[in-house]
Formats: sequence, structure tokens, C-alpha cells
Amino acid sequence: MVKYVRIAALIVIDAIAVNISFILSYLMRFDFNVESELFLNYISAYADNIFILTAMELVVFFICGLYQSLWRYAGAEEIVKIFATAAIAILVCISYMQFAQQAVPRSIFIMSFVLNVFFIGGIRIMYRLFRSMRQQQGFNFRNILLRFGKTELIGGSVSKVMVVGAGDAGASMIREIRRHPEYGKKVAAVIDDDMSKRGKRIIGAKIVGGKKDIRVAARRYSVDEIIIAIPSATKKEIQSIVNECNKTRCKLKILPGLIDLINENVSINTLRDVDIEDLLGRDPVQVNLREISGYIEGRIVMVTGGGGSIGSELCRQIAAFRPRRLVAVDIYENSVFELAEEMKTRFPLLAFEVAIASVRSRNRMEDIFRKYMPHVIFHAAAHKHVPLMELNPKEAVVNNILGTANMVGLADAFAVERFVMISTDKAVNPTNVMGATKRVAEMILQAKNDSSKTTRFTAVRFGNVLGSNGSVIPVFRKQIENGGPVTVTHPDVTRYFMTIPEAVQLVIQAGAMAERSGMFILDMGEPIRIADLAENVIRLSGYRPYEDIDIVITKLRPGEKLHEELILKTESAKPTSHEKIFTGTPPPPSEALLAMLCGDRSIEDVICGDVMKMKDEDVKEWLRSLAPTYTVMKKKTEMRGVVIDNDEEL
Repeated sequence: MVKYVRIAALIVIDAIAVNISFILSYLMRFDFNVESELFLNYISAYADNIFILTAMELVVFFICGLYQSLWRYAGAEEIVKIFATAAIAILVCISYMQFAQQAVPRSIFIMSFVLNVFFIGGIRIMYRLFRSMRQQQGFNFRNILLRFGKTELIGGSVSKVMVVGAGDAGASMIREIRRHPEYGKKVAAVIDDDMSKRGKRIIGAKIVGGKKDIRVAARRYSVDEIIIAIPSATKKEIQSIVNECNKTRCKLKILPGLIDLINENVSINTLRDVDIEDLLGRDPVQVNLREISGYIEGRIVMVTGGGGSIGSELCRQIAAFRPRRLVAVDIYENSVFELAEEMKTRFPLLAFEVAIASVRSRNRMEDIFRKYMPHVIFHAAAHKHVPLMELNPKEAVVNNILGTANMVGLADAFAVERFVMISTDKAVNPTNVMGATKRVAEMILQAKNDSSKTTRFTAVRFGNVLGSNGSVIPVFRKQIENGGPVTVTHPDVTRYFMTIPEAVQLVIQAGAMAERSGMFILDMGEPIRIADLAENVIRLSGYRPYEDIDIVITKLRPGEKLHEELILKTESAKPTSHEKIFTGTPPPPSEALLAMLCGDRSIEDVICGDVMKMKDEDVKEWLRSLAPTYTVMKKKTEMRGVVIDNDEEL
């Protein structure tokens, strides 16, 4: 009912507007001389046809859809429609007056057309303006001042904003800020690298410079907050902009990428905080969906370590490729229980099952293999924490070596099609127990890959993943929450980083290439200096490094390198069809390992019977016999940033 009342009101207003347009046109044509004989003759002709002319214009308005538009959304498209409709209406009126043989000066129709566009369009735009202002805390003098950025006249507080990006998204963001004074924001400056835009204004805001001018402009215009509004920018471009913004003390917000904005309009509510992932400068991974679907869709897939950071993300992404059944194996029931609840919600049609078991137990894993008969296995179960494994080498050996040997042996026995193991850059020239055990695990896969007639075994090697359990980012954030300091082991230490989803996508893609290689190495980009990472995490948390939160240099932990490597010196990384995946040709398994694998005693007897009885230092020496590239690190200390052996003279 309300709808029809509004349409009726609009028709009445339009009827008044078109008649005012005609009358004003006559008055202007005859210089407002209402007593002239010509004026009286022509106006009388109009008066005789007023109802027909008005009705014809309104009918044209209705046919052209002016009454199906919403006043509150009236804008440029509405004005274009009004312009075209008014032109059609005037042509209809001219045709009628010619047919009725009524003399009317042509200038009357031209002026009437212009006035029709002005009045009819103006009515709709004014309605939108007043409706908007009424909804924004009422239509009053204070809001009018807020709209024009004059809050200082009335004692209000306003946050000065710099918008980076003078494209469509930037313009939409500026317009949104101007429309919503209740957010207490005012655009003080705009940044864009396009030289042709410098000095010009966009929605009333001046473009003051390019990316390199961010710090100077932020100080000159007393900017409190910077908004990056370039959803089409690459990760590398965003990284560069964020680095410049970090030179200021401004809060930092960013619009999501284009893919995230497809179903949303640019608005203040779509802004998000800049994440540490934005600083990696890495573009999204592209995968070959057809190739991946070919070996996962309709298959039974098993993920060991399914409750961990990598394992759980593997399950999420594998589920999207419609396996027949997905089995998550994990010894820790709490984490895998949470995953199961999530999978029920996100993938209700997926046959997802959980098996509580340890890869150390061959008998238990054999029961699971016999029950599910998997076609594809992703082996992510492993101990990964370097300092903890350095103190508990036997646990690392049992879980990472014996557990992998159990899985590899069962995969071959049950004719699994593909077996993909998650490895690490710490397996390259390892200097710690964790890396050494993963290198031995890689060699176990190599040996089985050479002898198996049914299963393709492959390992995927990559560096650190952001946000995984116990990784550096959560540790930094916890230290910041506690007020600092943030601890870094060495001022020059660097690491390779990937996001968890990115690493998992590449692992799944590498699984599709398993027939071509036994070792894949992921392109990790450029290594990141951990001290720089710590500074950025502090800034993104809203603090200033070394002022609000201090950074303390401790010392390298036992077995820790300054710089990690992704390939052995004897390996040669070759490109594949995927630009971020390389194949490696690692040296053959050591003679000691082959002797153990082919000996009279099983690997389980050797580890559980002999290794478990050794001292920790002897376990490390045993590891070195299996992995010759492993360097057993002596206890070290640090003096003035230089790592030295305790037993050396200073």
C-alpha cells in the first residue's frame, strides 16, 4: 500500500513539474511580458491542451520506467534515464501539437525539455539527499557541518584519513566516508602513482602524490589512518605500499581483493586490518583443477596428522575435490574432533571419518588400512618443533622415522596409488634432530619409490608456514599481548615463509605430479629477516617497535641455522609445469640406511630395541650415520652477534 501511495505522490509531483516547466518556458520566451498579445495567444493554446499534454508526458514517464526506480538510490543512471525520457515526452508533445494544428514556438519545447530534466531529476536527487541525511542521526545543522568536514567548528573529533588509490574503489571509499559522518572520518589526502592525476581532486579530495610521498603527506596533513583501496593490486604491490605506510604512525586498513568484493560493494564495513600475509608479496597460487580432480575425485583419501595445522588444511581443501571418502588420522583427539565438527558443517555430503591412532603403531595403522583401503595418502604426521626435538631426539626418531617407515611399508603392501609426505627445508644439510629425522624419512621414501611396483612415493619440501601451531607469528603475538618484549634469536636470522593455504594447495598440486618425481620443492620466494617480521607484527598490532614494544635479541637455539636452505648442494632443482613447484634429484639413500632397511631385523626392532636404549648424544651420532649431511651441533653461545663454540678460545 505504501508503495502505491509513493508512486501516486510522485506522479502528482511530476505533473506539477512538467506544467511549471511549460509555463516557465513561455515566460522566458516572451521575457516575462504577460500582457503581450503573442504571449496570451500562445499560452491560451497551451491551456486548451494542458490536460492532454500532461497526460502524455506522464504516460511516457510510466512506460520508460521512471516510477519503477527507487528514489533513495537515484543517481547518475537515473539522470540519464530522465534525460532520455524527457526527450521522448517532448517529441510526443510536439507531434500532438502539430497534429492538432496548434502553433507553438519551437524554443518553448526546447526550454521545456531542459527544465523537465532539471525539475524531475532534481526532485529525485533532493529526495535521496534528505533521506540520507535524515537517516544519519537526524537532519540537523550538526550533520550538515559534518558532511562538509567542519566538525572543528562544533567541537567534534574527526579522524583524518589518507586513501591510497584514486581508482573506482578509492572513489567509492571516499564517497562512502562522506556519506557517513557518524564514523567520524574525513579524507584529508589521496595517493596515486598515476602522474596524470596529481593535483586533481576526486570526490572533493586532493591527490597529493604517489606511493613514495606517503610518509611526507601523512605528516603534512596530520593523517591518523591510511586506507589502501586498490583491490586489483598484486601482492607485490600491496607489500610495497604497506612498507611505505609502516614508515608512518598511522593506523592501516585495506580493502579486500577483487575476488572477495565480487558480491559486495566497497564500503567502510568491508575494510580489514592488514595481515602479515600482505607483507609476503606473494600472489595467489594457481592450481590445475582438472589435474588435481583426476587423482582425488571419487577416491578414498587418508591424511595423517589430520588435526594439525597442515593436516587440517589438507582436509579442507581435499574435501572441495569430492573424494569418495576422507579419513583423518591423528593421535590427538581434541584437535581432530574440532575438525570433524567443522567438516560436518562445511561439507555435509562428504563421507568424513576420524581414526584416532598413532603412525608409530604398525598394527593399529594396518587395521585402519584394511578398513578403509585408501587410494591416496598425505602423510603430515610428524614432530616438527626444532628446540623440543633437540631435547627429545628419541621421540623424533620414533615419530618421524619409524612412523614414516610404517606408513610407507603399509602403503606399498595395500597398493596405494599415491603417497605424498610433507617434508621441510630443515631436512637440507640438517643441523638439528628434527631436520635429520625428516631427511631420513625422505630417504625411506626414495628407497621404496625405487622398488615399489604399485605406489608412487613423493615428498614435498617447503619452509615455514605462517600461523601454524607453535610458529613464530603466534609466538610474537602472544609476547605482544603480554606487553613484550618480542624475542628474536639473532639480528640476521632469515626464514622462508608461506601461508598455510598456499603451501597446502601446492602440496595437493604436487601430488598430481607424483608420477614424474620423488621429490618436489616449493618456491618460497625471498627469505624474510625475522627481525623485520617482528617489527611488522608489532606495527600491525597497533604499537611502535622499540618504543611501545621492545625487541630483544637472544641467541640461536641448539640446532638452529642463521639461514635455511631448500636444496642440497648435490641436488638440482628443475622447473615443472607449475611455476612454483620444482623437482629435485636428491642423492641416493645412504648405505647405512639401505643396510638397515634390507637387514634381517625390521626397522622397528632397530629403533625400539637399540636406539631407545642409547644416550641422546649417541642417538644423534646414529642419525648422522644414516644421514651423512647431518651436522651435529655442539653447544653454542653468542657474543656480539657471532655464534662461537663454547670449547673454543675467545
